[in-house]
Parts: sequence; C-alpha cells; structure tokens
Amino acid sequence: MNKPVDPGIEGTKVRMQSILDIQKRANIAKGPPDARLRKDRLTRCIDLLLAHQEDFIEAMNADFGVRSRDMTRLTDIAGAVNPLKAARAELEGWMKPRKRKVTPAALGVLGAKAEVRYQPKGVVGVISPWNFPVQLSFDALAGALAAGNRVMLKPSEFTPATSALMAQTLDLYFDEDEIAVFVGGPDVGAAFAGLPFDHLIFTGATSVGRHVMRAAAENLTPVTLELGGKSPVVIGRSADMAKTAARVMAGKTMNAGQICLAPDYVLAPQESVASFVSEAKAAVAKMYPTIKDNPDYTSIINQRHYERVRGLISDAKAKGAEIVEINPAGEDFSQQEHRKIPPTLILGATDDMTVMQEEIFAPVLPVRTYTAIEDTIAEINARPRPLALYYFGEDSAESEAMLSRTHSGGVTINDVIFHVTMHDLPFGGVGPSGIGAYHGHRGFLEFSHEKAVYRQTGSELLAMMRPPYGEAFKKQVNARLKP
Repeated sequence: MNKPVDPGIEGTKVRMQSILDIQKRANIAKGPPDARLRKDRLTRCIDLLLAHQEDFIEAMNADFGVRSRDMTRLTDIAGAVNPLKAARAELEGWMKPRKRKVTPAALGVLGAKAEVRYQPKGVVGVISPWNFPVQLSFDALAGALAAGNRVMLKPSEFTPATSALMAQTLDLYFDEDEIAVFVGGPDVGAAFAGLPFDHLIFTGATSVGRHVMRAAAENLTPVTLELGGKSPVVIGRSADMAKTAARVMAGKTMNAGQICLAPDYVLAPQESVASFVSEAKAAVAKMYPTIKDNPDYTSIINQRHYERVRGLISDAKAKGAEIVEINPAGEDFSQQEHRKIPPTLILGATDDMTVMQEEIFAPVLPVRTYTAIEDTIAEINARPRPLALYYFGEDSAESEAMLSRTHSGGVTINDVIFHVTMHDLPFGGVGPSGIGAYHGHRGFLEFSHEKAVYRQTGSELLAMMRPPYGEAFKKQVNARLKP
C-alpha cells in the first residue's frame, strides 16, 4: 500500500522519484495489463467514488466555504463516474488492433499486412486543478487506466481537504505501483512536472501551463495541457433572448463561474444589450432568489482570488464601464462569512480594462457590442485562441461562419459548456488554450502509443527492388512517378 506522504519537500521529491521507478519497473516486469485488469482498475475507481461520495461532497464544501452539494453530486461525482463507466464498457473495442492499407497494393496481394497496435505509454503524471477537483482527476484516470498505464496524481493545494481525501481513498483501493497520490504546494507541483513521466497531463491556468511544459521538455515528456482563456459568447440577431440569457447565466453562475469553459465575455448586437440585461436579471432571480446564504450558490475558492475578482470589477468601473450587479434580494455583501460575489455584468467593457485581458474565472461577465457579424469574427480572431466558443441563434450561415472562420478548442451552439459532457467528443484546447485532447476514445488514444506494425510478404518478388537495379526496378519507380 502507499506510504504516508512526507510533508517535507525534499522527502516528497525522493518519494516521487522512488514511486516513479517502482511503477516503471512494474511495467517492464508485468507487461501491459489485459482488458480484465484494466476493467478492474476502472471499477475500483467507480466503487471508490460511490462509496465515498458524501465524504467528497463535504470535503469540497469545506474547501470552497460554500459549494452547492447538488451541483457537486452532478459535476464531480456523476461527472467522474460516467467517463469511468463509459471507458469500461468500450474498452475491449478500443484495444483491438486496427488494420491499415498496404502500399503498394501488390504487397497486400502477396500477403503483406499492416496494422496499428495500442500500447500503454507507461507511467502517466496527472496534475489536476481545484475547480472540479474530483471530476478532473478521475476523468484523466479513466483515459490513462483504460490505456493500460500506471498513474501518479498531484491534486491541487487549493482544495486541501479534497486532495487529502483522494490520497486516502486511492490508497485504500490501489497499490502504489498502480496509482500514487502526492499532495503539496507549488514546490511539489514543480518537482512533479519535472519527473521523467511517459506522459504528463496538466489542467489549469495558461501561465502555469507554460512552466509545466518547460519542465516536461527537459525530459522530452509528451504533454496534454488543458488550459483555458477567454471563451466568447456570440449572440446572433436571430437568438431567442430569454432562452439565451438563461443558458448563458446558468453557465456563468455554475460553480460561481470557476470553470475553464465558462463564458468569459459576450458579443451582442448594440440594440440587444438592454434585452440581454433584462433577461439575465430574470434568469438569475429564478435560479437564485437569494444568494448570500443560498447553499446552491458557490463561494469563490479563496481570499486571494476573491480580491482579484473584486479588483477586476473596480478597475472596469474606474475606466468607465457600467456595472450591473444582479442581486435579486438586495442583500448586503460587504459583510459575509464566505466569499460570494453576485453575478455581475460589465457593460461597455473595453480592451484597456483588466477584465478583458485575462481569464475571469468568476461570476463576472463583460458585455461588448457589434454591428455586423464580421466584427465578432475579427474580434475573436484578434485574441488568443480560446478553449471554447458559444454561438446563439438560428442563422445557419452565421453559425457556420463561427465554426469555419474562428479557432477554439470546442464549440457549443445555442448553449454553453455542454460539448465537454459529450464523452464521444474530444476535449481540449488549441494553442494558448491547450495542447492535445482527451475524453472517451480520444483519451484512450492520447494515453496510448500507436505502434505501427508491418508484416512483410514471404514472396521474393521483392528482390527486384535490390541492387543491381534492372529494368523491373526502373519500371516500378517510374510507375510511382506518374501524376
């Protein structure tokens, strides 16, 4: 079983390297696990989550101050169990070698064969974030375990109760040569990223992702980076505004906007802004008639983040924006036990405001205007490529323009966030919002080495391709040079 975590950084570094060595030796000694063992590991993860779900819900509530228990059950418990179950159900089909065409075709006629086999990469390092700490840890585990790997996990220090519980429960269900967990702060994370894993997946801020990729580069470790960015919402003139505002605000207030896929700013027709604001107020009032003591409304994770977000609002106001705080019950948030920020619209947001320069990660939503749909495409393309893009409307030409002329990790049309819940769709960013993708079959492929295998024909007609080069050889070459 896993040894107790050494609280000292040097001891933790030694233990991390030791466990990595143990897992790599186990890979060599035991070889790739068969489907039965992979399913067993996936099942143990499922059993762990179901048996300890109430403990995890309480731990996340404690870490956040207030975190909606019902939302947690959906997003972090069911959201973790479902990909594990899907991987278990599809596993045997994913593992099968895939036949490939033989070229030239004559070699195939003579008995040559080509295929791709899926081999575990080995030991996968997982650095998971604080915003959905269980779901984003076990989602990565689903792909890594399905692909036959062993795993070392570094959960976030910003959710200490949840991270400790993951370490304790995974220790109960797995030996350290299968899964090992390491808790600690940035120094532990930096040392973890510098280990010579066979693959490393990091979910978190773009700024930290750069450091992770730099550390991994020292070992030429392949990386999957799930980052974030400013995901835009484009509201077309054909959109149903009541439905649009309700769906945008539901996504923006879930987990208090602390979601990598949260809508980060809105681009709306100038004449539609007042309608959007009105419908957003109505939608929030329906979901959260009160906020301050409402257990469904989640707190900001910590004081530093809270002060950063309040600073974004103050900066925007000082630079001329109109601040619309949606506070249905007129509550006083100046004195509160927990760090709650009501949904806040920033109208007239400009590029010089900090809120338009960095990912917000809070229930704060800048609203900008456009005249022609071309303006939205130009604005989106002028910014770093985001993790997601959202379009609302019934104009198929507009939606197609968004799909074909902008770049983003993924797209949901007429809602927000939902594409990440489709397990048969790859999930990942593009450029500054991420590298690589996972979920479902794509996750299996991400954590597997696709090994090319060619079986040569027994026919010695191949001899014509060897020196001395005669007429038969020249005829074969000339046939390949035809247009």
